[in-house]
Amino acid sequence: MEQMISLPFWLFALLVVTAMLLILDRILFPSVRWYLRRRVNRLIDEVNSRLDIEIRPFQRTRKQALVEQLVYDDKVVEAMNAYAAEHNMPKEVAQAKVLKYAQEIAPSFNAYIYFRFGYWLAKGLGRLLYRVRVGLFDNGQLKNITPDSSVVLVMNHRSNMDYVLVSFLVAEKTALSYAVGEWARIWPLQTLIKSMGAFFVRRNSRNTLYRRVLERYVNLATRAGVVQAVFLEGGLTRDGKLREPRQGFLDYMLRDYHADIDRDVVLVPVGINYDRVVEDVSLVRKLDAEAEKRSLWFVIKTTIRFVIRLLFMGRKKRWLRFGYASVNFGSPISVKAYCDEQGVDFSSADQSTRMQQVEKLSHRLMQEIEQVIPVLPMSLMCSVILDHQQQWLSEFELKSKAAKRIEQLQQMGAPIKLSTNACEGVLGGALTMLAGRGFIESKDGLLRARSESIDLIKYYANSIEHWHTDEVM
Repeated sequence: MEQMISLPFWLFALLVVTAMLLILDRILFPSVRWYLRRRVNRLIDEVNSRLDIEIRPFQRTRKQALVEQLVYDDKVVEAMNAYAAEHNMPKEVAQAKVLKYAQEIAPSFNAYIYFRFGYWLAKGLGRLLYRVRVGLFDNGQLKNITPDSSVVLVMNHRSNMDYVLVSFLVAEKTALSYAVGEWARIWPLQTLIKSMGAFFVRRNSRNTLYRRVLERYVNLATRAGVVQAVFLEGGLTRDGKLREPRQGFLDYMLRDYHADIDRDVVLVPVGINYDRVVEDVSLVRKLDAEAEKRSLWFVIKTTIRFVIRLLFMGRKKRWLRFGYASVNFGSPISVKAYCDEQGVDFSSADQSTRMQQVEKLSHRLMQEIEQVIPVLPMSLMCSVILDHQQQWLSEFELKSKAAKRIEQLQQMGAPIKLSTNACEGVLGGALTMLAGRGFIESKDGLLRARSESIDLIKYYANSIEHWHTDEVM
């Protein structure tokens, strides 16, 4: 009765692999998930005990649960039905689009990656390139923010290093959630960024259904108290000046805001500046409409060369090349107090009135940001050189004019921290940096702006252009 059954080797191998996968799925994977979840929960408890604003339950929610919450949100469903009717498509197709948008937007925050890897990476990279300085211009008001408030850091956008710099500077206070553009949607970068709590945004999308899903995510995160970081300008400055504010994110946060029952939303102005912006050449180049577009290979080659040079550069030389990076925190604006002061009710106002109020608030925030953007040696020296771009001046004359400008700026209340004793060395370092990058030319011991570098000199001078009046010419 016994018979030998023979199987092809490929079928036998397939059965073995399937059996192993079932064993892993039923026995090993649950144990590993339990172990990892336990470690993450321990880390969250440890981190929450020392953070000023603890990690919110909303941030700890699994991504799939966030996606489902967005897909079945009443306002999203309403927008989905309207979209399907407008485009004459089945509701199932419209719902598939909503699901795709929700999966694209929703982050998958991992506290372990954020605080064990992300913080270490951001801190290391920030200090690798720059001498980092932090300033507080809030008269102690930041300490008075209640822990259950929804805090939103509203910043100017000079470099993609902004994400790195601010993240590690506030990591001892809270965990940030950023809105990140489509530039970061490449594997494996997008997985890392999402695990650190960021969410992707199609900044120029006019798709009404997509905008509704994005709006509901931002609104839900704000109501849940998630600490967010927002660039009001919507993109990087290309000429160094502050761009006009965009109202989209503020409107998403505040359109359903009830000042009498909702938690307070606290907007904190943040000013960022650098002695050297890593992307300065490419940003200024975009101002020239006739400039030839760089190929992907050129970008990759340039990036690799930059990283290799950086790794083999000594600390002193790096700091001479990149100088200071500075972040200033301004006085927070309580939305509840603002509503009482202005007599505004965002939740009941019609769209036109609401947008007018949001625009008014956004311009006030930009003014607050403008007042706390750090005045750094590079921007100061570029401003002086630009004022005298046709003149040959000695190093002593340039330093003297810069020192006089510092005194005038301090009298005007500009955020500049430079002692008299350090002035000589710091200004000399700025001139060395300008000469090293070929921004200035020399003749017989005299210096002058190089004509082909005027746009880059203007880029750095424009960061403090709002302090430039006839009094400081």
